[in-house]
Amino acid sequence: MAGRFAQRPTRTTVRGGQVAVPPGVPRQATGPGRVRAWMPDGPLDIGLVLGPLRRGPGDPTFRATPDGSVWRTSLTPAGPGTLRVCAYGGGVRGEAWGPGAEWLLEGLPELLGAADDPSAFVPRHRLLASARHRRPGLRLTRSRLVLESLIPSILEQKVTTDEAYRAWRLLVRKFGEPAPGPASARMYVMPAPRTWALIPSWEWHRAGVDDKRASTILRAVRVAARLEQAVGMEPGAARARLELVPGVGPWTSAETVQRSHGAADEVTVGDLHLPGIVGWALAGDRDADDAVMLELLEPYAGQRHRAARLILLSGRVPARRAPKMPRWDIGQL
Repeated sequence: MAGRFAQRPTRTTVRGGQVAVPPGVPRQATGPGRVRAWMPDGPLDIGLVLGPLRRGPGDPTFRATPDGSVWRTSLTPAGPGTLRVCAYGGGVRGEAWGPGAEWLLEGLPELLGAADDPSAFVPRHRLLASARHRRPGLRLTRSRLVLESLIPSILEQKVTTDEAYRAWRLLVRKFGEPAPGPASARMYVMPAPRTWALIPSWEWHRAGVDDKRASTILRAVRVAARLEQAVGMEPGAARARLELVPGVGPWTSAETVQRSHGAADEVTVGDLHLPGIVGWALAGDRDADDAVMLELLEPYAGQRHRAARLILLSGRVPARRAPKMPRWDIGQL
């Protein structure tokens, strides 16, 4: 019976980057767009690879459609663009629209994990071996864009994911621009750095973003060009540059380079839940802290982020012992 039905995603597997991409025959999108076909050199699960780039089910920059396609919008160095990715003929078909179309298609292989090497991971725990066996198409994406991962990561600081997703959704829809091409009318491209800098204080307040996080975003967009240059650096050096911005710490920098660089070893520290999840999965220790987590992940040096993702995707988490963190809507104060 277990093999007859798809496993339902849990909050933990969703956090691990699981996006349900419905099976279906991709339809030809209306409107002229640039097209690129690419053949991966191994198993590829588009939903798993691109899942970490989605910020909640209502993310206006990301959508999985019933025909089996994943749509993304990005503010590229060449301008806004929309990308549609789907499995087609044993490979992958990418279509793009807007000024950033060429840039998006050029980076399609890296976006889908071509620069990643899953064979470098050697599981040393039964749980991880089982998770990798059940997720053969997992690869680490490399978006080549820093701000599109940094800003939502800052919004996620010290609040629940629901609050952060709501803030991202409201701000992008209000201050972003409609997605180019035949994308859904509810899809938008994230605002440009100057637009972020000009958002009035009361709009941050209405979106539920406190002054500390808003100020950190404003400081980041003022040096946006320097931060985007970090894509050409090694992950460690890129994190060091990001952390020069006051308000950006190890948690935020790790969450960013995991997506922008496809960094297989940059494990997130300072997280409220991850140490306990890793400790419980690998050692039955639900009270593990960052030091214990890093010690448990030491056998996977060079692949610690991949190991953490596989643990999250396994769904093995300790039972809750306390109420959920309360939600606070500062926009109602």
